Amino acid sequence: MRRAIFPGTFDPFTIGHYSIVTRALAFMDEIVIGIGINENKNTYFPIAKREKMIRDFYQNEPRITVDSYDSLTIDFAKKVNAQFIIRGIRTVKDFEYEETIADINRKLSGVETILLFTEPELTCISSTTVRELLQYGKDISQFIPKGMKI
Repeated sequence: MRRAIFPGTFDPFTIGHYSIVTRALAFMDEIVIGIGINENKNTYFPIAKREKMIRDFYQNEPRITVDSYDSLTIDFAKKVNAQFIIRGIRTVKDFEYEETIADINRKLSGVETILLFTEPELTCISSTTVRELLQYGKDISQFIPKGMKI
């Protein structure tokens, strides 16, 4: 069984991340969406709310599960028996950084990383920007997947 994790960076309301998970499902048997827990990080949505949003949105997709973790990504991958890590890329700079991290992960744990670019029309906005817009009460409907409730 080909199991992958999509760790830490997943924002349930960001269409770029949704497209990455959707495309990864084309060649993975199962994806575990991991929510990184960092008590010191101020996030717009608490962990429990993020988890609920993801579960609600993907409820009709049995190949997706949600888990939270407070360890290294490679440790989380081992915990859930994943052979692959899915990472989203928006720019060439992101690619260069993630390629280096992927090489380190492979050497330390044997876990392979699959780098997927977001769709071209989604590369101009990051999940951080979407969170900021949301925090200031701006309309973000064009950046969230259809059917997602926030």
